[in-house]
Amino acid sequence: MSGIVLTAAVRQNLLALQSTASLLATTQNDLATGNKVNTALDNPTEFFTAQSLNNRAGDIANLLDGISNGVQVLQAANTGLTSLQSLVANAQSIAHQVLQSPTGYDTKSNVSSAVIPGATAQNLLGNNTNAAVTGSTVTNDNLTSAANITSSTKLSGTATSTSNDLSSGITVGDTLTVDGTTFTFVAGNVSAGTNIGVGDTVGNLLSAIDAVTGTSVASSVASGQVVLNTGITHNLTLAGSALAKLGLSVGTTNVGPPQLSGKILTIAATGGGTPTSVTFGTGPGQVSSLNALNTALAANNLQASVSTTGVISIITSNDAASSTIGALGGTATLSGQAFNGLTAPAPVANADSQATRANLVAQYNNVLAQINTTSQDASFNGVNLLNGDTLKLVFNETGRSTLNIQGVTFNDAGLGLATLTAGTDFLDSNSANNVLASLDSASTTLRSEASALGSNLSIVQIRQDFSKNLINVLQTGASNLVLADTNEEAANSQALSTRQSIAVSALALANQSQASVLQLLR
Repeated sequence: MSGIVLTAAVRQNLLALQSTASLLATTQNDLATGNKVNTALDNPTEFFTAQSLNNRAGDIANLLDGISNGVQVLQAANTGLTSLQSLVANAQSIAHQVLQSPTGYDTKSNVSSAVIPGATAQNLLGNNTNAAVTGSTVTNDNLTSAANITSSTKLSGTATSTSNDLSSGITVGDTLTVDGTTFTFVAGNVSAGTNIGVGDTVGNLLSAIDAVTGTSVASSVASGQVVLNTGITHNLTLAGSALAKLGLSVGTTNVGPPQLSGKILTIAATGGGTPTSVTFGTGPGQVSSLNALNTALAANNLQASVSTTGVISIITSNDAASSTIGALGGTATLSGQAFNGLTAPAPVANADSQATRANLVAQYNNVLAQINTTSQDASFNGVNLLNGDTLKLVFNETGRSTLNIQGVTFNDAGLGLATLTAGTDFLDSNSANNVLASLDSASTTLRSEASALGSNLSIVQIRQDFSKNLINVLQTGASNLVLADTNEEAANSQALSTRQSIAVSALALANQSQASVLQLLR
């Protein structure tokens, strides 16, 4: 080839043709591969930058599988939580059936006091002891204040009405001393001051006593008894020669304060209630009525009633029907007091009602068994967030962007629930309410975990979408560096083809002079 001599024109056209052919080959290669940078030789900077972007996009794409699995793990746990909520609601329904069932006991634990004379729902304190005066002189040493006196003192005698006269056995000069004031019987009907006519009426005598003492001491006569009210604030003394003539005999007795006034009654805790301490009386914080007593007993699962004869009965409420009333104590239980010697018997169960409650216990335990199996089955790909497993998700190629989700153990024990025992649980409303309290707490725990799980699921889904979009950004950036513009390359190819044709024609023209010489040689 070195021996061939080309003209300058031919050589120039040949170089142009070779250059055009090279460019055309490059353009056709770009069109065929779709890339304008195929190797580092084409453009080292763009080639290696695009390769780095694609590599990162690939690494993140590989992490998407783990993120997708994480989403499914969370979805499985959420499905399990929904089922557990339904099971807890079912258990709550069973416990509510216990509250709607009959009490379950034919007889509840109860105690009844001795008869408290005069005790009523409005006044539990009762009357002070009635004293029948049987002597010529009676001194009431117990009446020291009006606060201790709520009823009356009765003096037995021959009078049967206030209209009866005093002529029977009474003579002029007889006397009757009442609390230090002496009444003298005189001739005629004299009812003023301390002179009483022998033929006067019992009613006038009582009025005279009231006028002198300044209080309504005397009030009535019934069944042979002169009734003296005990609203006196000082000692009552009766004396005089007329006592025996009124049918009174020798002897003395004392009149006491109301039976429960000032007495204390304590009752130990009953059915998990609050121990009771009641002070009977009319002072601040003291109890004198049935309503006040029931208010004091309510916290100890007890309630009271009073009979028409003055007997106070205390019984357990339906909430604590299975319980025995706690030990009684205090001054109200001392010898001679209304609550002395009382020990509450245990309740008597109703067989049919307890059989129904035992069946509800079995139903409840079956629900707990389903709670255990449901929490164990809420897994995906071997990870169970309801059985104590931990889910770790990696969001970037360096491993520095992660999310750790700590699982929980939501079997019956993990939810604070316990298997019940027939004959021990669901016996009364209190036991059912205790179970309901545990179920309410379990339901709150499930709702809280569902909220946390939903928040984590939202985070994972956001990161999943972010990773997908980031992969697209990286791949687009890489493509922008290396991909060829097909429209531009097609135009370049068309232009280079035209240039190649022109170069061939030019080469032919350059060779035309030599062709003429050749023609001469022929």
